[in-house]
Amino acid sequence: QVQLVESGGGLVQTGGSLRLSCVASGRTFSVAWFRQAPGKEREFVAVINWSDDSTGYVDSVKGRFTISKDSAKNTVYLQMSSLKAEDTAVYYCAARRNAYSQYNYWGQGTQVTVSS
Repeated sequence: QVQLVESGGGLVQTGGSLRLSCVASGRTFSVAWFRQAPGKEREFVAVINWSDDSTGYVDSVKGRFTISKDSAKNTVYLQMSSLKAEDTAVYYCAARRNAYSQYNYWGQGTQVTVSS
């Protein structure tokens, strides 16, 4: 079983920055961030593999968001910069325990609101 707890959301102006944190209990293969805006489907944002720190991003956040981890703290971060109104969403971290499974473990979500 993996439990995930997010924090770090809030209200920020366009062009500002926020850092989200996700503390994971239990062994994971990879941890990803997803987001869901009002009236829209949940979308993948970024992922990091626990073993080799390899990362991946959706095109819309490349160059603006950075995913990283602190293994000693079992924490994954999402540093978000140059925020836009369209980044407004509830952000969720999710984990899977191996390369063949789905993201079966989810946090409670944290709201990010970008205002102009």
